[in-house]
Amino acid sequence: MAKTTKKTTKKATKKSAPKKKAVKKASKKTTKKAVKKTTKKAVKKKVTKKAVKKKTAPKKKTAAVSSAPKPLSKSAVKKSRQQRKKAVQNTKRLIEEARQKAQPKAKKYKPNKKTRYTKTELEHFRKIIIEERNKIIESAKANMQSLVDEESNYVGDNLTYASHMAEQGSDEMEREKNYMFVQRDEKYLGYLQEALTRIDQGIYGVCIDCIDTPHNLCKTCPLIDKERLELVPITQHCIECKNIRG
Repeated sequence: MAKTTKKTTKKATKKSAPKKKAVKKASKKTTKKAVKKTTKKAVKKKVTKKAVKKKTAPKKKTAAVSSAPKPLSKSAVKKSRQQRKKAVQNTKRLIEEARQKAQPKAKKYKPNKKTRYTKTELEHFRKIIIEERNKIIESAKANMQSLVDEESNYVGDNLTYASHMAEQGSDEMEREKNYMFVQRDEKYLGYLQEALTRIDQGIYGVCIDCIDTPHNLCKTCPLIDKERLELVPITQHCIECKNIRG
């Protein structure tokens, strides 16, 4: 009886063993199928992403093209220029107003009845201007003689190379200085001549800024003070107006 029971158990185990193998094979097949499905899905997703990128790429180009600024018309350009000019003018006006507010209030005097210098006073100023002109002409002649020699050649053109380089450089600097003095004297002579023409017209000594509308910033307004005219005979502004101009 014991032998028969052993045989039956062995047969039962033999019969159950192939079933286990079949279950294992079936599970392997199912896992392989699942892996294949997942890989196929992943490949499909990649393919669809690439296709979407390819489709959306031209859209980006079109968007870039559409976002590019369109050329402005002539009327729009004119409007923008006018707006810029207005903005610049407004800023200048605001700066001028702020500067005027920041300046201290000047003391104003009573209006002066005398608006022109007399003929005797003008002749006094004429003598001062003529004396100043003669001085400037003499200094200009001296500077010109230092530049030009007797043979009407510029000094320094006939120098030999035997002289030292430092001496040549100092001579050149001296010539440039004298030339600048000559130019300054010529400019000053022009201002003196303009002052003489103003004396002939009878408007010498009148401040340019106060000739039409006196500001009454000084006692002699609209006239320039005599002391100032004697020191600076070519001036056309009183001290107060000159300080305001800066």
